[in-house]
Amino acid sequence: MTFDLEQFIADCRVALTADRSHKCVREVVARAISDRSSVLKALGEPRCGAFQPLYRSNDLTIMNIIWAPHLMRPPHNHQMWGVIGIYTGREDNIFWRRVPGSQGGKLEAVGAKALCEGDAEPLGPNIIHSVNNPISRLTGAIHVYGGDFLAAPGRSEWDPETFFERPWDTERVARQFEQANDEVSGHQGEMTPSQACVDQRP
Repeated sequence: MTFDLEQFIADCRVALTADRSHKCVREVVARAISDRSSVLKALGEPRCGAFQPLYRSNDLTIMNIIWAPHLMRPPHNHQMWGVIGIYTGREDNIFWRRVPGSQGGKLEAVGAKALCEGDAEPLGPNIIHSVNNPISRLTGAIHVYGGDFLAAPGRSEWDPETFFERPWDTERVARQFEQANDEVSGHQGEMTPSQACVDQRP
């Protein structure tokens, strides 16, 4: 099938009306990413790490997230369900839970899953996960969330060294994407990827 962004948004909205969980939306995402070349043609070949909103409303957010090579995002939650659809590259997830009775919201690992091109993986609303792009090229994924992902209250992330909980900070995420892009670009005299992609930050 040919990927069309406006049609994809409309299909996600219909799926959300049919079932408020991720079940029907996952089917839409899986169908969309089954044609990698069509998605790349519509969204563009990834050229740098980016955190790009494609659609945003109170009950649905669609993101195009590009992971720079070897980028690692520390554990974080979403406070809503999500569906991750990989259309190029690979994404490794580690799943976490709060240690019962611990202070500071400290975490322990409880599972892991590698997502490859063509995978569409649902995430429940209470999931805590960390993400790593383990390969030396960009990974691209369509992320669909059952709410306003960029304004969800009570979101957290965890310090990557101590695993203690702290409030989610969108600007901190944007800086990490920029730093990862700069590491890839090296010290070339041309515009760095972070400058080229600054308009794609949340």
